[in-house]
Amino acid sequence: MSQTFSDRTLVISGASRGIGLAIALGAAGRGANVVLLAKTAEPHPKLPGTVHTAVAEIEAAGGKGVAVVGDVRNEDDVARTIDTAVEHFGGVDICVNNASAIATEPTERLTAKKFDLMMDINVRGTFLLTKAALPHLRKSPDPHVLTLAPPLNMNPHWLGAHPSYTLSKYGMTLLSLGWAAEYADAGIGFACLWPQTYIATAAVANLADGDKLAARSRAPQIMGDAAVEIFSRPAAEVNGKCFIDSEVLAEAGVTDLSRYGGGGDPKLDIFVDKS
Repeated sequence: MSQTFSDRTLVISGASRGIGLAIALGAAGRGANVVLLAKTAEPHPKLPGTVHTAVAEIEAAGGKGVAVVGDVRNEDDVARTIDTAVEHFGGVDICVNNASAIATEPTERLTAKKFDLMMDINVRGTFLLTKAALPHLRKSPDPHVLTLAPPLNMNPHWLGAHPSYTLSKYGMTLLSLGWAAEYADAGIGFACLWPQTYIATAAVANLADGDKLAARSRAPQIMGDAAVEIFSRPAAEVNGKCFIDSEVLAEAGVTDLSRYGGGGDPKLDIFVDKS
């Protein structure tokens, strides 16, 4: 895992903090240019980081960063993000669909507003960013589109746990698999990445039992390292595949995951069955 990204430009949605920022920093550590689209221009009262602090971290890590304040649901904001990547760095080599909304209330308690929010950010946002990036990805020598979505697990347990959220995340996966087939001759690597365990993000820490969950969660860096490993592979090798972070790293020879925390019994993430 030593390939340089100094000539590659990554566009990512929702990377002010957490997993998205870890992916951006992983690429920046290899010298990548990073353009991030996020709404957080001012500090959130409960969540750390803004698009501007993220850019500062990206540049401290060795990359070049540009922030675009906007909403992945807004077609104009998405177009502005891609235009920014082209204007500053000459194109787009990697597109990461990271922005996501989650609401796991039972169907009878889930509001239509939350349902629409998940569909708009998770599915529509993934569609808009990928569509806008495609003309430039076609020009890249090794283009990748990575979507933060799970393998399609049809276990009734997961289908019944939170059907609306599952629909939105599986929708992201289906878009990725569909694009892998639709653009099979374009040389673009469409892939999905999902964590094996809970990830210690601010969103997890702010849950009612956040302290206990955080202790059994791995650090976001595991997703950043797994994403970088995927970007390091030829696009054709990853096209149409759905990856789990720990499995990606194991294939790269990283079998000791203790560096990422989570203790001796990290909590499995949703959509992941016990072995």
